Parts: sequence; C-alpha cells; structure tokens
Amino acid sequence: MQRQMDRIKELGATLVAVSPQTIESSLETMERNQISFDILSDTGNKLARQLGIVFQLPTELRPIYASFGINPPSVNGDDSFELPLTATYLIDQNQKIRFAFVDADYTKRMEPEEIVVELSKINKR
Repeated sequence: MQRQMDRIKELGATLVAVSPQTIESSLETMERNQISFDILSDTGNKLARQLGIVFQLPTELRPIYASFGINPPSVNGDDSFELPLTATYLIDQNQKIRFAFVDADYTKRMEPEEIVVELSKINKR
C-alpha cells in the first residue's frame, strides 16, 4: 500500500477519503486500520448527496448490519441510515472530475494500483 501511496504522490495527486462518519469515528477508523491518508467528514452526506451517491439502508437490512457491528446512526451522528455508495473520483486542480468509479456493492472498491493506472493515463493526456 505504501508503494502505491508514494506513486500517487509522484503523479502529483493526494489521496483523501470522504465519509459521513463523525470526526471521532473517522479518527478511530484511521487508528484501527493504520490509515495514513486524511479522512474528511461529510456530515449529513451533503457532498455525497450532491454527487448523487446516497442511499437509504433498507429497514430489512438494518438487523443484518447490526449483527456485523455496523450501526450507521452511531458512527454518523444522525438517525438517517443514509450511506454513500462506494466511489472513487480523480479530480483535477480545476475541480473537474477526470475519472469516476462508483459501485453499489460496498465490498467493491477501487484498489490503489488501479488509481495509479488511471492517474498515469490522465497525466499522459
């Protein structure tokens, strides 16, 4: 992972995560998972809503999430049960989205190696 992080920086990019979690929950996640990049708090999913990637966790799935120890209201600091889809955006300095990866399956995420490949393509243009 560190190799890809270094390569991302070499390509002139900065990796940040955006999460609806409270700042306290994000700090706990960073420490628990030894995350070396910043996590920004998107309170109330405001940015995710602007990007059109917010969904309401269905009532019938809430007990399943709870059985895995996942409690969105607790970590997000609200009662909404709203979550963002898994998404990765490569955004240039002019705030233009140059690449987007979005998936409804939260287990599917863009891997750092894939980010490096897409950044390399963008830098060649």
